[in-house]
Amino acid sequence: MTCYLCFCSSSSHTEQKMTGVGLRYLTETLLDKMGIVYVWWYYVGCGGGMQIFSGMAIKCALGLFDMFFSQCLGLCCWCFYDYEIEHTLSLSLFPLLLLRPLGTRLHILHSLRKLWQMAAENTKVFNDPIHGHVEMHPLLVRFMDTPQFQRLRHIKQLGGAYFVFPGASHNRFEHSIGVGYLAGRLVQELSERQPELLISSRDILCVQIAGLCHDLGHGPFSHMFDSMFIPKMHPKSKWKHENASLAMFDHLVSVNALEPVMKDHGLVLPDDLVFIKEQIAGPQNTVPLRQGWPYEGRPEEKSFLYEIVANKMSGIDVDKWDYFARDCYHLGIPNNFDYHRFLKFARVCEVDGKKQICTREKEVGNLYDMFHTRNYLHRKAYQHKVGHIIETMITEAFIKAEPHIQIQGSEGKMFTISTAIYDMEAYTKLTDHVFEQILYSSSSELAEARKILHNITCRNLYKNMGQTQAKKRVEVSQEQLQKWASELATCRPESDLQGVTLEPGDFVVNIINMDWGMKEKNPINNMRFYCKNTPTKTTRISRDQVSQMLPDQFAEQLIRVYFKKRDEKTVEAAKINYVKWCMDNNFSKPQDGDSIAPELTPLKRSWFHNDDENDDEEDSQGGRSRAAVNIGQQKAKARLF
Repeated sequence: MTCYLCFCSSSSHTEQKMTGVGLRYLTETLLDKMGIVYVWWYYVGCGGGMQIFSGMAIKCALGLFDMFFSQCLGLCCWCFYDYEIEHTLSLSLFPLLLLRPLGTRLHILHSLRKLWQMAAENTKVFNDPIHGHVEMHPLLVRFMDTPQFQRLRHIKQLGGAYFVFPGASHNRFEHSIGVGYLAGRLVQELSERQPELLISSRDILCVQIAGLCHDLGHGPFSHMFDSMFIPKMHPKSKWKHENASLAMFDHLVSVNALEPVMKDHGLVLPDDLVFIKEQIAGPQNTVPLRQGWPYEGRPEEKSFLYEIVANKMSGIDVDKWDYFARDCYHLGIPNNFDYHRFLKFARVCEVDGKKQICTREKEVGNLYDMFHTRNYLHRKAYQHKVGHIIETMITEAFIKAEPHIQIQGSEGKMFTISTAIYDMEAYTKLTDHVFEQILYSSSSELAEARKILHNITCRNLYKNMGQTQAKKRVEVSQEQLQKWASELATCRPESDLQGVTLEPGDFVVNIINMDWGMKEKNPINNMRFYCKNTPTKTTRISRDQVSQMLPDQFAEQLIRVYFKKRDEKTVEAAKINYVKWCMDNNFSKPQDGDSIAPELTPLKRSWFHNDDENDDEEDSQGGRSRAAVNIGQQKAKARLF
């Protein structure tokens, strides 16, 4: 019997996939099983045709196919067609690798059949408002068509910000699709630009799955759930949504029986499952398996793959690329970062013995724009004072509803809103819809929670007393926040406040930490850059080399105080307490409040002076400044006392 395997020039997309992609998957999978180096495949379109380059790759491929076809089917003849060109390669050029066991031959034929069917599967195209027409691999579509992933349609990307920005109605679902798409774009760019990296189709598929599934663990209203609600319900818990993403990923694969499907698409389990989860939440083992290398899914030679979805080194990853573009689009805020340029100049270089994703030196300004966009989004949208007040109110409503909301989980067990995080069957049913469940309930047990949510819909919100800052960053616990609330209720001047009584429960103190993604550090310091003429050598670029106008500090902490009551007399008393509380704790002058009177602020000399004034200027204006301070103090004290 003679078997012909042909690579044909054709305008048919299906034929190209059958001949090119299918054989690539097949060859890589079989070489994987035999411990042979991956084959590098290059497709060059010419009238729809494809050519394959690299002599060693052809020898490996032909030797492999000749090996099992000669044993299973008899004589094998290889032909390459390109309309007018036909080359028949002599089998004598390639030594026969004998595979005598029948089981091995049958396994290879089974793999051939499965992978050939896989290559014939059509990808699915999604019309995304940010990235255009996004093409998704069939295996990714299988992950998407599950209840666990579809749940993300009902979780707002920006939580309470939707109550402030009418356009911010997008959900975690579309963001996850975007991250999966961009993850594939970046890893494919690296594979085509640097074939010596030996990036396999398995690698590409695993990176895409990690991007697609990285946010499976988000709860109702996204970050409100894991940064506000859970810390109040479980103060000692270190739970994060990344932990839930891993648990939900395992649950998704298990209940939807996706392991056989993953194997059919060329993935090797459990190694690739571990690799996917490591990309989402970091190393799974506390003790490094290899000296200096904590990851199990891929060896250190492929360390750069861990920088694509969630970059723990510099914070430059496709997750940010998508939510910058998507959030700016829906918020109506300009996006100054262009990820397309990063894709064009991304390159893997060796840095301190490890392979790291680097970019051209001229792109450093683009990266600073990226982190500036991040900071701008936090200030204008993510930490918007009204959005934050609404999330605070939703959190309080959830806390009051906690004992009375029951969610059925695995084996018929019942869970509350906060305990559902420990059972993925129950957690799958927990989305933003719990807001409407409480709001439209008729249960008397949910009356208090329902009233809070009703106030949100009627815009009867807590009052913002303002925000201040401590001299140094402080680590604040739930106990400290409660202590501050008690101080605010009792921190009054020695005067009669017309019988107004303030309770600790009337005040809400929130801590907001804003940075460039790496706390006090400049993330660009962890990035390496290469030059056009020396692409294999990298260097750091300091902040001073870029611009003298870049920030000196990359993190700050804000202390915001909200007041629950709304009557004018009580609010007036609360704001006086708040100003005195800031003075007693040596905090900065309060700013950005709803109702802080200007006359109340110049009570401290440091609040009156501009911190940037130099000593000479202060000396020359000392008398005038002191007089102004005294006048301001007299006005304020007249109101305080």
